[in-house]
Amino acid sequence: MQDQIEVRVVSENGASLPEYKTAGAAGADVRASLDSPVEIGPCKRAVIPTGLFFEIPEGYEIQVRPRSGLAFKNGVTVLNTPGTIDSDYRGELKVVLINLGEEPFTVSHGDRIAQIVVSPVTRGVFIPCESLSETERGEGGFGSTGVSDNAR
Repeated sequence: MQDQIEVRVVSENGASLPEYKTAGAAGADVRASLDSPVEIGPCKRAVIPTGLFFEIPEGYEIQVRPRSGLAFKNGVTVLNTPGTIDSDYRGELKVVLINLGEEPFTVSHGDRIAQIVVSPVTRGVFIPCESLSETERGEGGFGSTGVSDNAR
């Protein structure tokens, strides 16, 4: 059995609770809670309500992530991914979806639109200094470690 943490959830207007689809799933699906369908045009975005409000225990966050099938099949993904719900936030979870596909995409009430992962938080202690230790990579940024043979 995996570790579990209790997260209190208020579900408004008949919204479905998050649901793990398999025993090994790390993410629980969340669904759209809509009065009417929302169409997202190509290269457009929309904020989709879920009807869910969370009380996340201190020391944890909920990460909002895309659903791979929605992204692959329709080009629809979560724009700010992973999104973070902090433990002190009590508002509704709303998901920013973007349609990177070529056709309009319609979100209907009850559609699975994202997944959430409950994760522990480690806070950094940021220490000002004058220099940093040397590494082999150094200041090399995007793509500086080369291209793998499989990417060619």
